[in-house]
Amino acid sequence: MTTRSVSGSRPRVRRTYRAVGGFALATMALTACSSGDSDDSSKESDSGSSSKKPSGTVTVFAAASLKESFTALGKTFEKEHPGTKVSFNFGGSDALAASITSGAPADVFAAASPKTMKTVTDAKDAKGTPATFVRNQLEIATLPGNPKKIATLKDLTRSGLKVALCAKEVPCGSAAQKALDASKLKLTPVSYEQDVKGALTKVQLKEVDASVVYKTDVKAAGGKVAGVEFPESEQAINDYPIALLKNAPNAEAATAFIDLVKSAQGQKVLGEAGFLKP
Repeated sequence: MTTRSVSGSRPRVRRTYRAVGGFALATMALTACSSGDSDDSSKESDSGSSSKKPSGTVTVFAAASLKESFTALGKTFEKEHPGTKVSFNFGGSDALAASITSGAPADVFAAASPKTMKTVTDAKDAKGTPATFVRNQLEIATLPGNPKKIATLKDLTRSGLKVALCAKEVPCGSAAQKALDASKLKLTPVSYEQDVKGALTKVQLKEVDASVVYKTDVKAAGGKVAGVEFPESEQAINDYPIALLKNAPNAEAATAFIDLVKSAQGQKVLGEAGFLKP
């Protein structure tokens, strides 16, 4: 009887173990699924926050010499990010910096020299450390065919020759003065322009015989002017820094635009415009 009782109870014990085991496995599976769902949810949340698509308007204050290349990059940005618009304010870097420190709403500042960027960083209006993204070199712009036969920087000091320079506080003007000082030359221009495009326009309108601008501006002008290289320009190459502004109304899209400028794609566009690698 006892033997039968014990052997007879075994099936029940086995069934009980099976039931308990099955319950434990199910519980473990549910816990794992719950944990996995939580992890996935966390990942999705993290991914969603980091991959949020840029939208809205990005306002970029940029040196006048960047006009052609940045305009092209702006179109690329808008195409890659539907729903965005890049609004540019091109001008002399010093004037742009003054506007930013006076409270003008902007997202990005791209300057033609570290000195003008320093105006913004000293005022604590930049977020993070500005990054140099290109460099630029000076060139003499003359009328097509170079009728005055200008071959050197010294030629600009010839009597009767009308020359335009950028204002000394503007990066292109500061660089030109640096090149003149390195050559121990004195030059009194007929006009000082507030940005490099203004100096170039003076030549295009035949108001002056020559101006000292950037290589990129001569290239952008096509056949409207001729360019004359001069060795002293190697002593006055400007670094171009770019920065996200502290109170940027659209910081997310602004960061994406800066990333484009610094990317291989952006560097290709800038290189084709004549800018030098940083």
